[in-house]
Amino acid sequence: MRRRDFLIAIAGTAATWPYPALAQKSAMPIIAFLNSGSAGGYAPMVAAFRKGLKEAGYVEGENVSIEFRWADGQYDRLAGLAADLVRRKMVVIAATSTPAAQAAKAITSTIPIVFTTGADPVELGLVANINRPGGNVTGISFLVNELTAKQLEVLHQIVPKASSIGLLINPDIAYAASQVKEAEQAARLLAHELVVVSAKMDREIDSAFATLVQRQAKGLITISDPFLNSRRDQIIALAARHSIPAIYPVRDYTDAGGLMSYGTSIIDTYRLVGVYTGRILSGENPANLPVLRPTKLELVINLRTAKSLRLDLPATLLAVADDAIE
Repeated sequence: MRRRDFLIAIAGTAATWPYPALAQKSAMPIIAFLNSGSAGGYAPMVAAFRKGLKEAGYVEGENVSIEFRWADGQYDRLAGLAADLVRRKMVVIAATSTPAAQAAKAITSTIPIVFTTGADPVELGLVANINRPGGNVTGISFLVNELTAKQLEVLHQIVPKASSIGLLINPDIAYAASQVKEAEQAARLLAHELVVVSAKMDREIDSAFATLVQRQAKGLITISDPFLNSRRDQIIALAARHSIPAIYPVRDYTDAGGLMSYGTSIIDTYRLVGVYTGRILSGENPANLPVLRPTKLELVINLRTAKSLRLDLPATLLAVADDAIE
């Protein structure tokens, strides 16, 4: 199909896909990358996003431009950042966290949005249906609640006699309450008391660990959250200082010295966001792109950290690990 005919075809579908941004006359389309965290902790994810874009035929600086916006863990900034992106007429917004997706969705019903979320996107109101989202929003959903019980099982193998296990959450994240509920149920089955501690700013992370020590928590689960992820090094250092074995939601923690991680491959998730963003740039309608559920889960163990904590890791656990960092 000739370019002119293609543009006419797009115009003819305006009633069902009214995205004025796609009609921009700019020689190079501009897309947005909106995240709740800080740029410093997301370099591998941004690289994966660019890789996905390239798989879909788009390379930054050649045929697409990217505007990055970071809330640095201050979720109340997201509405303003999203509004600014809408004013600048982005062609697509990659909203790569639950709060970012909610902020973008609240601002625009016309510019396509590709999200990542650890919650149910239907319950959040991001999409009408998983298979046929409708509207201007689609994305990638990795349901973290479903992984909490498994994370606790893995931790239980290392500290089976622990009376208390900690759960570090950001109370501002949409799925915090539901994840606490799932963790409490799993903890009861394994005869652990769950000590829930909260942090949504830097100084509260130190306070949370003080509480864990006071309550004699012998293990820790950290939920997936942009703010907590961006404070990864601080959390890992505190866990090491207080000799608390911890399991984290993404591999980045383990690569940085955390004991263990179990969850969705976050790198692959961001790659998929890039692929979907590229497909929308090429003319596909987000309303018809099903919300994807990544199936690749990985258990990674840092053997150096285990040794420093003087942990005797079960052979059965090592046998099922996807990777063991020497």
